[in-house]
Amino acid sequence: MKRRRRTEILIQGDCSLARSFAKTIVDSYECREIVAPQYGLTMIKMRESAKNSLFYIGEVLVTEAKVEIEKRIGIGIVVGMQDELAKHLAIIDAAYKANLPETAGWKAELIEEEHNIIKQRAKEQAELFETKVRFETMEV
Repeated sequence: MKRRRRTEILIQGDCSLARSFAKTIVDSYECREIVAPQYGLTMIKMRESAKNSLFYIGEVLVTEAKVEIEKRIGIGIVVGMQDELAKHLAIIDAAYKANLPETAGWKAELIEEEHNIIKQRAKEQAELFETKVRFETMEV
């Protein structure tokens, strides 16, 4: 599983999954905090559809953390003020970079969480469609 997909699942899914993965690693390995969770601003890129060009739409507040495990540095960045989640993401990232044996069993849990996210989005989308106004059926 690619890093981007894994990170999106951990951010959008239940935060207890990232917490349990990070706890597994911290309990078994020495985890050195390089950068404690700190806040910052980052620019958001958007693609303008008419000219198909990139531009910056504005800034967003992020929380960033860096840790080192087995001489591998992991980075966790998340939108908003979420210190714990940023640190957990950094620990998980470092564990994958260090190719720790615990990471091999996480794929199934990540895929299951991805399915839960998809189901939740479908449910929310269905609720939105129930409130959609159909102008072609209105009598004027």
